[in-house]
Amino acid sequence: MSGTPTPVTTPPPSPRPFQWLRAGDPDRKAPATLKVVGVAVLAGVLASWLLADALGVNLLICGLVAAAAAGLTARAAGRTVRPWTLVWSALALALLTVPALHEADWAVVLSGACALGLASLALHGGKRWTGVLLALPGLVWQLVPGLFWARRGLRGLRIPGGRSRVFSVVKAVVVTAVLLTVFGWLFAGADAAMGDVLERLIPSFELDLGTLPLHAFLFCLGLATTLGFAHIAAGPRRWDRTEVRPGRPRGRLEWALPLAALDLLFGAFAVVQAVVVLGGRDSIMERTGMSRSEYARQGFWQLMVITVLTLAVVAVAQRWAPRATGSDRRLARLLLGALCVLTLVVVASALGRMWYYVDASGLTQLRLWVLVVEIWLGVVFLLVIVAGALSNSAWLPRVVVLSGMVAAAVYGLMGPDAIVAEQNVARFEGTTRIDLRNIVGLSLDAAPALDRLPADQRTCALSLISRNLADHPRSWYATSLSESRAREVLARYSAADATAACERIGFSRRYGD
Repeated sequence: MSGTPTPVTTPPPSPRPFQWLRAGDPDRKAPATLKVVGVAVLAGVLASWLLADALGVNLLICGLVAAAAAGLTARAAGRTVRPWTLVWSALALALLTVPALHEADWAVVLSGACALGLASLALHGGKRWTGVLLALPGLVWQLVPGLFWARRGLRGLRIPGGRSRVFSVVKAVVVTAVLLTVFGWLFAGADAAMGDVLERLIPSFELDLGTLPLHAFLFCLGLATTLGFAHIAAGPRRWDRTEVRPGRPRGRLEWALPLAALDLLFGAFAVVQAVVVLGGRDSIMERTGMSRSEYARQGFWQLMVITVLTLAVVAVAQRWAPRATGSDRRLARLLLGALCVLTLVVVASALGRMWYYVDASGLTQLRLWVLVVEIWLGVVFLLVIVAGALSNSAWLPRVVVLSGMVAAAVYGLMGPDAIVAEQNVARFEGTTRIDLRNIVGLSLDAAPALDRLPADQRTCALSLISRNLADHPRSWYATSLSESRAREVLARYSAADATAACERIGFSRRYGD
């Protein structure tokens, strides 16, 4: 018995892994040019030559070379410069100047990381949360592809003038190097002042087998980073196109009840804080037997965690908030707006407690850092409140990132260690009390402020930071302004008197050893 053949149904193709990335693929990508690859090689040479000693102006020099490679590629790709690109680029360059001014390690690392993120954001662009947040670490995913991109570009490259042109350039460079070396050596031998100038200007590079791995690593890092930026500029991934489906709206009861209860809890905390500010603090300390510093320290970290968690709650609630009708949207604005406003009370309470603690015990690196972070979180909540009050909030992602990067730039450019030292010295001048444990771990940025202390306090305090000074002056490109100032201060400092001075003021140097 023959029947009608059963039609064969083809199952739908299974989604490819990372399919969500394909929506952001660049429309086109400009090829790598010989000029861009040459600039990248120059960046690698400069990185291996300049960055092996310490950080200073050298980081800015390498950053400008990498920016030149990205600019050449963007120009070849026909990309236009937009206002936000200029904003991100200017902030990145400002952050790269921090190592030239200050010595604080944490500020230098933070500034360098933020500068890399801003440069990536400037090249990628982005308006939505996905576009901005995914663009910041975008360079990481371009380091290896940038190398292959340069290789493909060189393979299909036709050099104007052929090999003879390349040999002419190489010969010109070699002859120039030989002439400068010979005549520079003769001028240095003829005049001591000229020799000193040349010694400071020309980077020192000693061939040491032990340092070859470091120089090789720095060369590869400079080359890959520069090619990574150029690869982004040739055709950036459009992270804004990444599809993020909105959450399924919840019912009013299951969504609004938790938020209303949270609003009431935050409101109760605000009332309690108002009572404390109006005169209840002294009675609380008398009843609990706590000192000023203990009261100020109590609960600060909990309040900071509350601030961060509230930001997460607002983001999650906004995603699943009911939005079918106008009343739903108004209720969401009311409950979330009230929560954000009450969170500002939490921020103010945390800042007040930390400042109260600083007034009682002095400022430290950690206390200054958490103050800056808490202030920034308060700014973020203000921006969220403004965005909720306006009909258009498309500006919010970029402005939030801008506020964070401006905070990082101000934190780095002002010199956090100098601020810590200045506050402790000013506190000593007003109260004749100083806790030198707050000075332990400070960089050379603190030297000018500590130089204002009386003899014993000054000698003991300077002994805690003198170990950060190199035995020999570094080259100009690896020397910060703070190190130059610290050398002038520490030139008048006697290390032999440090132990006796610390003993006379009752400070044990084991905190600094």
